[in-house]
Amino acid sequence: MTDPQIILASSSIYRRELLQRLQLPFSTVSPQVDETPLPDDAPHETALRLAQAKARKVGQDHEHALVIGCDQVATLDGEQLGKPLVHDRAVQQLRRMRGRRVTFHSALCLYNARANRMQAQVVPYEVEFRQLSDAQIENYLRKEEPYHCAGSAKSEGLGIALIAAMHGSDPNALIGLPLIALIDMLHNEGVNAI
Repeated sequence: MTDPQIILASSSIYRRELLQRLQLPFSTVSPQVDETPLPDDAPHETALRLAQAKARKVGQDHEHALVIGCDQVATLDGEQLGKPLVHDRAVQQLRRMRGRRVTFHSALCLYNARANRMQAQVVPYEVEFRQLSDAQIENYLRKEEPYHCAGSAKSEGLGIALIAAMHGSDPNALIGLPLIALIDMLHNEGVNAI
């Protein structure tokens, strides 16, 4: 029996770069899933539901693969902060977040399409933001353009300058792919990074 094909169900270059660290062969497929939160979903439930939906969607067309689905929801005071998509919304988000603690709920799913078996979990990561001036927010947004990032924050780039402190078990979760949990999930499916 050959090793299963590994597919990252994401178009994120940052998740792809993280997965490359494991030095396992994989491909990427954009999952094309509606990411609209459901009205009664808690933030971690939204992230988990979407990660599972992305993995299942890609698994439908790749029946012998191990499919990695991911999603991330940022929250402030229990309210979901989605992807801002436009500059003005990003400014509003970062103004609300300055000097505050934001939780990023990073959901991870590994779907064994052949066995119809799914492992999934949410890895939270907390970020304390600096007390930023309006000019700093504007400067950051003009340079980084993080309009497709939850909460307008992209720590893997200039966004690290927004952050005063970080708290969590896996710093990769903040970027959107909790590698520590993924290594365990892959091991459960007979795939070892080392």
